[in-house]
Amino acid sequence: MIVRLLKLFVSCIVRAGDIVLDGALRLAAVARPSSCVILYYHSVPASKRCAFARQMDCLVRTTVPMLVDNDLRGSDTGVRYSCVTFDDGFASVLYNAIPELFARKIPCIIFVPTGSMGTHPRWLGEPHPDATETVMTPEHIRGLAASDLVRIGSHSVTHPNFRILGDAAAISELTRSKVELEAIVGDAVNFFSFPHGAFNDRSFSLTRLAGYKKVFTIQPTVAIPTRGEFVYGRIRVEPDDWILEFRLKARGAYRWLARASALKRELIGLSRADSARV
Repeated sequence: MIVRLLKLFVSCIVRAGDIVLDGALRLAAVARPSSCVILYYHSVPASKRCAFARQMDCLVRTTVPMLVDNDLRGSDTGVRYSCVTFDDGFASVLYNAIPELFARKIPCIIFVPTGSMGTHPRWLGEPHPDATETVMTPEHIRGLAASDLVRIGSHSVTHPNFRILGDAAAISELTRSKVELEAIVGDAVNFFSFPHGAFNDRSFSLTRLAGYKKVFTIQPTVAIPTRGEFVYGRIRVEPDDWILEFRLKARGAYRWLARASALKRELIGLSRADSARV
């Protein structure tokens, strides 16, 4: 709770700075560039459906929900876009999130681990709250892919940690899941999301080699629509986040966490280097 409150406090400061900057740009008659915040969820249990619906109401009031396949190529200035994504392809998303999204015409991307379709997530165990979830079946996925509001992406076959996976195993996970999903949806599968948010220096090259057009991490960065990026960061959201928490995430105010994480890794690296010298 203390860490959560600290993150909220710092994000409020970031948001206040953004408001001041926006005001200064308006006074100077300088156009603010468009931005896109990509949110990611895992499960949406029935008990949290109403909370999720309130978040989606907030999203359509404060941003322009979109997909990142074509819409991000626009050149509009000053538009705050958002994109909703789901990792793991849980059936609770189908039953509780999709109806709320469709009612508001909000598009989404669902990343599916093909090795667990129709079963419980094999990479999770008790007491993880999502251990009793079920991954969507091929029939579920095929039905969703028929909608213009849904894109299906790969989340590998077995949901491994790509940071420790060898190149041959990584290529197998990338290509097998892509082929399996394309056979189900009858169309190209161009998006990939790293399981556990884990990747290394080789991972991006391997995903390109496997034929993916865009890959998604869990680094809470904000996308710039006109850059045509290959790698997109995302901000984690829970259906029961506080409404202020959600509003700040949707406005990109949690982006400072990406820089904080990078600084932490750098400090850890320096500490290990010092220990090795000693």
